[in-house]
Amino acid sequence: MRYNGHVRVLIAEDEPALSEQLRQSLAGAGYAVDAAADGARADFLARTESYDAVLLDLGLPKVDGLTLLRQWREAGVATPVLVLTARGSWHEKVLGIDGGADDYMAKPFQMEEVLARLRALIRRASGQLLPELRCGDVALDPRLGRVTLAGAPVKLTSHEFRVLSYLMHHRGRLVSQAELTEHIYAQDFDRDSNTVEVFIARLRKKLGADVIETVRGLGYRMDAAS
Repeated sequence: MRYNGHVRVLIAEDEPALSEQLRQSLAGAGYAVDAAADGARADFLARTESYDAVLLDLGLPKVDGLTLLRQWREAGVATPVLVLTARGSWHEKVLGIDGGADDYMAKPFQMEEVLARLRALIRRASGQLLPELRCGDVALDPRLGRVTLAGAPVKLTSHEFRVLSYLMHHRGRLVSQAELTEHIYAQDFDRDSNTVEVFIARLRKKLGADVIETVRGLGYRMDAAS
């Protein structure tokens, strides 16, 4: 299994088979995934949970996707949104983009393209223009799920990869333990913030003691200038 570091994604899709196909594909790529089958549930999750991206179907029951999108943007929810819809006309595409969508794909689509566009969305949202992330001698490639230290491959578990990727995407910024916990686990997973300390300790052992800075009582940081 490959592990993708862009860690939490919400799927808002009312077609059960497609929703499950998306969930399996994203989980297989290393994402923590939550799913909503209607607009009301999607709205609740988007406003109460922290996501790196949303896959949004426009034709949702209860509250349609376009309405959701406009409401989120008006409320200041800046999460990148990739619209997935059977409405393939240029008019619907324009409405979606004008409503605040970051990208648009008409059904049917290839799952690999969805994953590629998702990676690009999150990369842009974090200010990362190049596919590979670098911090000193540590390099992380989200596309391949690969980490190297001074060019040598480093084997990480899925959660170690997620923690490292999140810190590298937000390098130079202080990331709290609670924020890390939110992003490495799906909503229905038993979240334990103490395990973050374990993952940080393992990463230091594999990558070097000074790679991740601890700001006591506040969180962790990787140096943007490295």
